[in-house]
Amino acid sequence: MALDTAFLDELRQRTSLTSLFSRRNKLVRSGRNWKACCPFHGEKTPSLYIYDDHYHCFGCGAHGDAITYVMQSEGANFREAVERLAGEAGMDIPADDPQQVEKARVRQTLYDVMEAVQAIYRRRLYQPEGRAGLDYLQKRGLSAETLERFGLGWSGDGRSLLNALAAQNITAETLVQVGLMRVDEAGRPKGELFFNRVMFPIRDRKGRIISFGGRVLGDGQPKYLNGPETDIFSKRRTLFNIDQARQAIHKGAKAVVVEGYMDVIAMAQAGFGGAVAPLGTALGEEQMELLWRMTDGPIICFDGDGAGQRAALRSCEVALPLLKIGRTVRFCRLDGGDDPDSLIQREGAKGMEARLAQARPMEEELFSLLTAQESNPTPERRAALREKLYALARMIPDKLLAGEYRSTFSEMFFARYRRVRGGRGGYGQRSTEYTSVVPIAGERQVEEGSKERLNLLTLLLLRYPEILPGVDKDYNTLSLPAPLADIRTALLSWMDEWTGPLTAEACQQWMDEHGLKETITQLQNSPMPRQIKVEEGEDHLQMAMTLWWHFYALETLKSLQENVEEEVRKTVEFLLSAPADSDEATQRARFAAMKARQAVLFALRRGEKPVLEGDT
Repeated sequence: MALDTAFLDELRQRTSLTSLFSRRNKLVRSGRNWKACCPFHGEKTPSLYIYDDHYHCFGCGAHGDAITYVMQSEGANFREAVERLAGEAGMDIPADDPQQVEKARVRQTLYDVMEAVQAIYRRRLYQPEGRAGLDYLQKRGLSAETLERFGLGWSGDGRSLLNALAAQNITAETLVQVGLMRVDEAGRPKGELFFNRVMFPIRDRKGRIISFGGRVLGDGQPKYLNGPETDIFSKRRTLFNIDQARQAIHKGAKAVVVEGYMDVIAMAQAGFGGAVAPLGTALGEEQMELLWRMTDGPIICFDGDGAGQRAALRSCEVALPLLKIGRTVRFCRLDGGDDPDSLIQREGAKGMEARLAQARPMEEELFSLLTAQESNPTPERRAALREKLYALARMIPDKLLAGEYRSTFSEMFFARYRRVRGGRGGYGQRSTEYTSVVPIAGERQVEEGSKERLNLLTLLLLRYPEILPGVDKDYNTLSLPAPLADIRTALLSWMDEWTGPLTAEACQQWMDEHGLKETITQLQNSPMPRQIKVEEGEDHLQMAMTLWWHFYALETLKSLQENVEEEVRKTVEFLLSAPADSDEATQRARFAAMKARQAVLFALRRGEKPVLEGDT
C-alpha cells in the first residue's frame, strides 16, 4: 500500500542527511554543504555532495534523499527504510489502508488543479483585464524575465474562474479544497477568494504550487491576502520562494528572510537569489528549521519601522529555544521606513549588499531592541532589563551556549550602562548619569594559556575592590570564561548598586547573597604556581592597582601603549574639572589607575616583572 505523501515529506524534512552520512562516512565541509567519498563506488577523492534534502555523486551518478540512502546503503526495501527513519524521528507510520492511496491520489489532483489555475492567472495578466496589474508590476521595476520566473498573474474579477476550468472538469468543491473559493455558513461554495488582485503563486520545496497570495490595487483591504490552510498548504511549514532560494543558497547565495513577496522578488532580481519570506505570519519554529537546513547562519532583514522591529524581536524569541552550537542567526537593520524593495530601487544591489555585510549577531540585535528606549533607566528598570536578558539566555537548551549568551548580555549591559560616580555623600554616592564605556566590538580576546592571569586579575579585585573604579572599563572588555564572567557581572553590579565604601568585606557579603560563595571559594582554592603578593601599607592600593595593570598589560602591550597617553589626558581633565565636593575616593582611584598604567608600561619596557609569591 502507498504511504501518505504528506507523511513522507514530513519524514524527509525531519531527517538530517548529514547525520545519516556521518555515521559511516567522513564528511568534509564544502562551502555551505558537505562532501564525502561516495559509499556506492570506490574512490579516494570525495565526489558525493550532500545538500539539505538530497545527495548527488558526480562520479557514479548516485542520487537520492534520506529514504533512498538507507535503501542503497543497507539493502533495505522502501518500507523498511521508512520504518527505520520514522522510528528515529519519533513519527508513527500511518496504517496501510485504501484510504491512504486515495488521499495520495487526491493530493496529486490538487497540485494539478493549482497548475491549471496558475496558467489562467498568468494569461490574464497580459490580457486587457489584467492591464492594471501589469502596469503596477512594471512600475515597481520588475522585468519580463522576473514576471516569468515567479509566475506572477492577475486574478480577474472573481466571477469567471470556475467557467474557465469547466473544460478540465474542475468543480467548485475542488476549488474550495485548494482554498480558492469561499463557503457560506452551510459549507456551500459561494464565490472566489481572490478578485482584482495581482497573484503570487506559493510553491513548496519541490516547486509545486500549493497556494496563492494576492495584492489588491488601490486602497482595498487587506492589501495582501494569502490562501487558507488546506490539505496541501500549511503556512508555518513553508516560505515564499523556498524552492528557488534553496538552489541559490546551495550555490553560495546568502539566505535572507524579508517580510513580503515584493521584497523577495526585488531581492532576486537584484541578484540575491536566497531571499525568502514568511506567509503573513511571524517567522515560526518550523520555518527556522527550514532555514537552518539550508544554511548555518541565515540573515533576517525586516523593515526598518516599528512593526519590523517587533517582528525581529519575535523571531529572536522563536530562534533561542532552537539554538545549538553551529547554528546562528544574524540581523540586518534597515533605516526607519525602508524595506529591501525601496532600498534596492534607491541604491541598487550595492546598497543592499552593504547593509547585509553589516548584519549583526542575534545577541547584539536582542540587546539593541530591548534597550532602544532606555537611555537613562531607573534602578528598577535596569534590574528588569537585566532579568529580561538573562531570561532570554535561559531559553537556550544548550547550557554552555546559554552561559555564553548570559555572559555576553552582561558585558553589553555594563558597557552600555556604566554609572558615573560622583556628587555629595562620599564614595558610592548614587548618580543618575550613565555613560557608554566601550563599543561591544572592542572586546579584547586573551591569549591561549592565560587562565592563571585571568584568575589573578579577578582575585585582585575581590581582595582590593577599592581599585574597581580605576579599572572597570577595561575589565569589562575582557573575554572571560563563564565562572569568571559571572563574578565580573556581580562585581560591576555591586559597584553600581552599593552605596557604601567598596571594601572586601562588603564585596564578600554581596557575593554570598548572590549565590557566588562556592564559585569564589573554588577560585581562591584553585592551584596556581604563583600567588599575588601585595605588601600592606600606606601605598598598598597603589601597589595592587599596578599589579592588576601588569597582568592586564600582558594581554596586549600595544593596547596599553596606545591608551596610556589618552588616559593621562582624560584623567587630568577629570581632576581639573571635578567639583570641590566630588567623590574623593573616585578621584583617588582614577589618579592611581593613571599612575599604575604609566608605571607598568615603563616596567615592561625595562623588562621587569611583578613580585609574586614563589618567585626566586
